[in-house]
Amino acid sequence: MKFPYTLHTDIFQQPDQRIFYRVYRHKENRTGRRLVLLHGAGVAGEDTWQALLAQLAMWSEVLVPDLRGMGQTVAPDGVEYAYTAQEVVNDVAQLLNHLGWQRFDLAGYSMGGLISMLYKQQHSQHVEKQYLLESAAVDRGDWQASLELRAEYMQAAEHLSTDAERGVRQFLDTISPNRKVSPLVEKVTIERLANRPRGFAHALKCVTDALQDVDREALLAAQGDVSSFIGGNSVSAMHEYQRVLAERLPNWHYFMVAGTDHSLPFQKPRQIAQLMQTELERYLAD
Repeated sequence: MKFPYTLHTDIFQQPDQRIFYRVYRHKENRTGRRLVLLHGAGVAGEDTWQALLAQLAMWSEVLVPDLRGMGQTVAPDGVEYAYTAQEVVNDVAQLLNHLGWQRFDLAGYSMGGLISMLYKQQHSQHVEKQYLLESAAVDRGDWQASLELRAEYMQAAEHLSTDAERGVRQFLDTISPNRKVSPLVEKVTIERLANRPRGFAHALKCVTDALQDVDREALLAAQGDVSSFIGGNSVSAMHEYQRVLAERLPNWHYFMVAGTDHSLPFQKPRQIAQLMQTELERYLAD
């Protein structure tokens, strides 16, 4: 199967960041429907979404930015600065305004899921269909347990500054304790996450700090039509909370993706792309 998009890359220059982004334009789809894809902590947009993009046909344009601290987005002086979730939300908002994107569907993976939920809460008029892939903020029903888990991520973040591989392994053991991967896949995953260790550490702290302040119920109430994908091998507490949300909220649609863990967009991109398109059809038919 040939890749269905042509690619345009550019840099959106901000005073404190050079935001690198990709716009994919479908070679055949001319409907004008747009999709924004926000990646997770530590891994750039292209690495996260490229395989999934190859399976998408219902969007004529797809925007994939590299968020702060990751990919090719850098500060003008090249220093890895700490940042807040609100700064990342503002980056996304300003980039979309720069591009003139007024209405679009929005998908976020892990940290990108939290950013997308915050963006929806603050800029609801722009967002139509939503997709979350193991989003931060909705990984446990027990909020205190979720906050305590962040302490383990912060331990990993501390190690990233001195021993990147150790820090990455601790992160993976915390976020995907039931993962079943080959040594080769593990090696590639570690290499990707260790590419910018300080940027990755700042991303983990960014999410941890944001969750200390967020009102989760208000955040959930601000969301629109959400399709939430959770890896079949992820911890049972995550699935339990997603089932609760799907039963409680008429706009929340939960999907278990068998044979995957937290790395689901890398492991089952074809299946997730098909689910996304089926869910878009449902949304448009409602």
